Amino acid sequence: PSRQHEPHAYYFCAAALVLAAGRGLRCGAMKTSFITGATSGIGRAVAWDLSRKGHHIVVAGRSRDRGTSLVSEIEGSGGTGSFLHVDLGSFESVRRAGEEFRDRGVTIDVMVNNAGVGMAKGVTGDGFEKHFAINHLGHFLLNHGLQPSFREGTRMITVASAVHKRVDGIDFEQVTRKGRSFFRLDEYGVSKLANVLYTAELARRHSEWNTYAVHPGFVNTKILPGWLRLLRSARLLTPEQGAATIVYCATDPDLDEESGHYYARGARAEPSSAAQDPELATELWARSEQWCGIEWR
Repeated sequence: PSRQHEPHAYYFCAAALVLAAGRGLRCGAMKTSFITGATSGIGRAVAWDLSRKGHHIVVAGRSRDRGTSLVSEIEGSGGTGSFLHVDLGSFESVRRAGEEFRDRGVTIDVMVNNAGVGMAKGVTGDGFEKHFAINHLGHFLLNHGLQPSFREGTRMITVASAVHKRVDGIDFEQVTRKGRSFFRLDEYGVSKLANVLYTAELARRHSEWNTYAVHPGFVNTKILPGWLRLLRSARLLTPEQGAATIVYCATDPDLDEESGHYYARGARAEPSSAAQDPELATELWARSEQWCGIEWR
């Protein structure tokens, strides 16, 4: 509205935009994107890309220092952001984060389940193999807690990997034990298979949202072992390149009618046969609810 004809509306909107910078509220067309693991690698690249597209960025992660630093950088570049502390390896932390964000009363337009670990050893305090706990269960529980913040048409992107094709199923007993494969590649593959299955099952159960599982490519980030990044650096993607398909799924209007699918290199792709098994997806969902002590609506 013009200042001459709508002074009160103008100043109200201006004040709301100032408030948005600190609290993540929206005025007009501003969207809110909630990104886990946004302080480094692919997540950081996604955060910057969506910020440049006018999104308010919720930086969710373990490190308050790194998270608030990124928010300051985004705001210094003319964007808006806010920080939310969450440790996806702790059910207690995830529940607290969900409660805190719900209290903010902010609607999430784009949810990016990006945070993850690779080559991790041991089990979490809740008793689950670390890849499965952080890469799948943590996000499963967090998304459940954030349900009231999602709207009709919220886009939910889960960062998976082509490594899910390395395994042909999920040993539901093994995910409660320490990993035992070489470099824990099988455990990582199981967690990424869970990501693809979760995306498909979420679409079947919640048609009001749009869900996408994304293989970002093999990206030069700390999730890969240092020796591999050194030897194969020329063939690895940059975080910005790895972010491209995630941002595509988060923003492209042509995907408004798509949900529950797997994407790679900026297009739909074919996941493994195990990732397309509806019975396995249903069992994963039921066990995840039981382990997290929740029941999705």
